[in-house]
Amino acid sequence: MNFPEPHYIETNGITMAVYEQGPKDGMPVVLCHGWPELAYSWRHQIPALAAAGFRVIAPDQRGYGNTGGPKGKENVALYDIEHLAGDLMGLLDALGIGKAVFCGHDWGGIVVWQAALLHPDRMKGVIGVNTPFIPRLTMDPIAAMRAVYGDDMYIVFFQKFGEAEKRLGADTARALRFFYRRSGVTMKEWEALPAEAKNLAFLEALKSPESEWRGKPLLNEEELAYYTAAFDKTGWEGGINWYRNFTRNWEKSEGLTQKVNVPGLMISAADDVVLSPAMAEGMEKYVPDLEKHIIPDCGHWTQAEQPEALNALMVDWLKRRFG
Repeated sequence: MNFPEPHYIETNGITMAVYEQGPKDGMPVVLCHGWPELAYSWRHQIPALAAAGFRVIAPDQRGYGNTGGPKGKENVALYDIEHLAGDLMGLLDALGIGKAVFCGHDWGGIVVWQAALLHPDRMKGVIGVNTPFIPRLTMDPIAAMRAVYGDDMYIVFFQKFGEAEKRLGADTARALRFFYRRSGVTMKEWEALPAEAKNLAFLEALKSPESEWRGKPLLNEEELAYYTAAFDKTGWEGGINWYRNFTRNWEKSEGLTQKVNVPGLMISAADDVVLSPAMAEGMEKYVPDLEKHIIPDCGHWTQAEQPEALNALMVDWLKRRFG
């Protein structure tokens, strides 16, 4: 696959790798990846959006791929939402762009919805792929997740600095093969499982034999090699540090308006058991100008599982709303 070569910009104290395609005078669309992902996760969307006339900009975000990030326990706070959103504003500044449409998947979705609250003057619109706008909780989100799922739930487990990095980095390719799989279960089947089977204890499940992993592998050899090289180079710490700021982000967001005042597109995946379509119910209260879709037969990795369906929804909405 002809993935664009990166160019590098300075933003917010880091050097960021940026992958671009499409006409320079096209409307800018910034694609923000999640965990454990890269700009490369948008490899099926970048050419389709560029062919539709948009200037497509996909960064490796702080701590990922060819973009550096500070290491060490003392620097965890440098991965909070203000830094992650600030990186994207610095990206626009470096490219001489005033406003853009921001699209995010998984953690990238959290970043773009929150960036719309923190930097509303830089937003033309927001697209959430699997990730809905989640209003500020009434309690610390880590405490809430621990109460529902227990200590082995992956996000709760990630709070122990150094533990998950070590386990995932021991065999990066195996870890990536574990995560990058089709759902292997419909939402209806998932909901029927006993509670202990739904504890999202991914780091425990990773220990089980590969033959027992649910769902079919999603990546071909070339794709797996690309991700493996990137995570072997950078390590897992930077990306996991995003999770270690859930409490800090919650504390710092007290009093922040919870309304997104630009057009929004929410694309859910019918069989994503981590970010279910049900989580997007009621979003209109916080994103008044919202259009919603659900892609059938699709798990968490929407960009790779159903690329044509995702591309069609994105291009159609972008053309209608921003022509």
